[in-house]
Amino acid sequence: MSSLLNAAVETRDEPSPPGRADDRGLMARVAQGDGDAFRALTERHTPMVHALAWRMLADGAEAEDVVQEAFTKLWVGAKSWTPVGGGLGAWLRRIATNACLDRLRRRRHVSAEPVPDRADEAPAADAMIDEARRRHAVTSAIQALPDRQRAAIVLTYYEGVSNAEAAATLGLGVKALESLLVRARQSLSRTLAAQGLIPHGAEA
Repeated sequence: MSSLLNAAVETRDEPSPPGRADDRGLMARVAQGDGDAFRALTERHTPMVHALAWRMLADGAEAEDVVQEAFTKLWVGAKSWTPVGGGLGAWLRRIATNACLDRLRRRRHVSAEPVPDRADEAPAADAMIDEARRRHAVTSAIQALPDRQRAAIVLTYYEGVSNAEAAATLGLGVKALESLLVRARQSLSRTLAAQGLIPHGAEA
């Protein structure tokens, strides 16, 4: 990953992943209708789900809807949930990613308008302006990617999951995921080079 793309990856605000055994115990309680256990899981995993949805959709209201959808499925599906793969976090990440992809597909049918850019939240100090511009350019370029390429970039670079987990989340083989990442990086490189942010031929 280049320094430019690396600089655009924000410090993740979700807490460190809890132990899977703890999640399993809470899910067992949720399956019995325990509201306190459900609230504990919601508080623990909402930051991750919201961050993923925000990066995929660049829309706060839709990100909140994805959070609601993910935790509704957690509540409804608690009895049938099994602690496999990457545990509850990976399961929620897969639900959130699929919900985001569904919304992106619906956007294409509803409107030809471009996906809105994420608001620049960088401080306005002069020393931060150039970095904020570069961060905004990378975010905008990611938003312009095809849906599954965008998901691959968000999962592997922003969410920090392995290629294997990202592939499983998207229902792909690892080779197919790697191919998506190659195409996404090439597209990002062309876009950023056209803006003079990286040299032509460099990789984002």
